[in-house]
Amino acid sequence: MNSINNKIALVFFLVFFSNTLIQAQEIIKDSVVAPVEKVQSGQRQKIDGVIATVGDYIILDSDIDKAYLEISSQGGSVKDITRCQMLGKLLEDKLYAHQAIQDSVKVTDAEVKGMMEERLNYMVQQIGSIEKVIKYYKKDSEEEFKTYFFDILKEQKLTSEMQNKIVNEVEITPEEVRNFFKKIPKDELPTFGSEMEVAQIVVTPKVSAEDKQKVIDKLNGFKKEIQEGASSFATKAVLYSQDPGSRSNGGFYKMTRKTPFVKEFKDVAFSLAEGEISAPFETEYGFHIIYIEKIKGQELELRHILLSPAVTDAALQEAKDKITLIKKRIEDKEITFSDAARSTSDEKETKANGGTLINPKTQDTRFELTKMEPVLYSQISNLKEGQISAPLLDEDESGKKKYKLLTVTNRINEHTADYAKDYIKIKDLALKEKQISAIGKWFDEKIKETYIKILGEYRDCTFTNNWLKK
Repeated sequence: MNSINNKIALVFFLVFFSNTLIQAQEIIKDSVVAPVEKVQSGQRQKIDGVIATVGDYIILDSDIDKAYLEISSQGGSVKDITRCQMLGKLLEDKLYAHQAIQDSVKVTDAEVKGMMEERLNYMVQQIGSIEKVIKYYKKDSEEEFKTYFFDILKEQKLTSEMQNKIVNEVEITPEEVRNFFKKIPKDELPTFGSEMEVAQIVVTPKVSAEDKQKVIDKLNGFKKEIQEGASSFATKAVLYSQDPGSRSNGGFYKMTRKTPFVKEFKDVAFSLAEGEISAPFETEYGFHIIYIEKIKGQELELRHILLSPAVTDAALQEAKDKITLIKKRIEDKEITFSDAARSTSDEKETKANGGTLINPKTQDTRFELTKMEPVLYSQISNLKEGQISAPLLDEDESGKKKYKLLTVTNRINEHTADYAKDYIKIKDLALKEKQISAIGKWFDEKIKETYIKILGEYRDCTFTNNWLKK
C-alpha cells in the first residue's frame, strides 16, 4: 500500500508541476545543433544547446536550469531533484504537447491570452511592476516577453488538456474497487484522519428596491459609456466588477451550454448576438451585464461585470434577528436543524438536503479536520456533535454578507480504512491507481511512435520511462 500511495503522490506532483512550471521552450525550425564548447581564459565552458528532441519540440540545457529556478521561486525545494529527473519531467511535458497536436486538441489564442493576463497580473502583484517581471525573465521588452510567455502557456495548456484527456477516459466499477481493497494486506490498510459532517442555515439580508435600482442605473451607465466609445468593457470590468474569478482578466469567460453557470446567466448569454451588450439582469450573486465578444458554434467568448447592491445596517440587523430566532426554535426542540434548513435557509445548494455541506474536494459529506478550509475549521472545531454555533457574519470574495448557523451532525474519529464506511475514499484510491496504469501504458505506446532523441551526457541518465528506447 505504501508503494501505491507513493506512486499516487508522484503522479499528482507531476500533474501539478506541469501546470505551474514555466520554462524556455522552442519549436524546431530548421536544423538542430547539439551543445558545443568554447575556450575562455584557459577553461572549457559549455554553450547552451539542444539536449533532447521530442517530435517537433526541443529541450535546451538551459531549460533544466530555468525549471529549477521556477521551483525555487515558488518556495519549493530542488535539493533532491537531479538534472536527469528534471529532464525526464520536461520530456513528459513535450510528449504530452506533441501528442495533443497530433490528436487535434484545441487551444485557442483567446484562451491563452486570458491565461496570460491572469498570470501577468499575479506576477506584477508579487514582483511589483511589469518592468520587473520582464527583467526577471531577462527579456528586452514587454512585447518580447509576452511572445515568449504566450508560447510557454500554450504548450502548458496543450500538456494539461492531453493529461486530462487520458485521465478522464478512465472509469472504475464497484467490482474493481472491491478487488482493489481486497488486495491490500491488513497491516497496510490506510488510516483516515478525524472527520466531521457539517450542516448550515443561511439568512441573507434583504436589499431594498431603491438600492437595487442604484446598481441597475450604474450598470446602464457603464453600458452607455462603452457603446459611445468612452471606455472598453474590459476596463470597466477590471475597475468595478465584483466577480473575483474574472475581474483581473477584464471579466472574460468562455462557456457552452454545459458550463456550470447559473441558469439566468446562461439564458441571457445565449440570447445575445455577437458584439451585443445585455441589459442589467439579476442572479443570486447580484446584477450583471454581459458583452458577447465571439460566438464559435456552441461556444461563447464573453465578458461580464457583476455588481452587488449595498446592504444597509438595518437589513443586517434584521437578518441577525431572524437567524437568532431560528437558533432558539431549534434549541427549544420546536423544529430540527435539518427541517429549519429546508424551510428557512436562503442557500439553494444546501437547503434541500437539510443544510448538509458537500466537501468540494471530494464531493463527499465528510470533511477531514487536517485538510479543512481554515475559516470553516475555526468555526466548527470546538462544537460538540449536535451543538449549534452562534450566528456568524460571513462575507464572500465579492463582498456579499450573510448570517449563518453551523452544526456538526457527525464526528468520525481517526480509523483504519473500512470498505463500507469509507467506500468513496477507497474508490478514489482505486481510480488513481488505474489512472496511473493508464498513463504508464500511454507513455509506453507514444514513446514507441514518436521521434525522440537525447544527446550527450544525458544519454547516461536512468529514466522512469523508456526515452532511450533500449
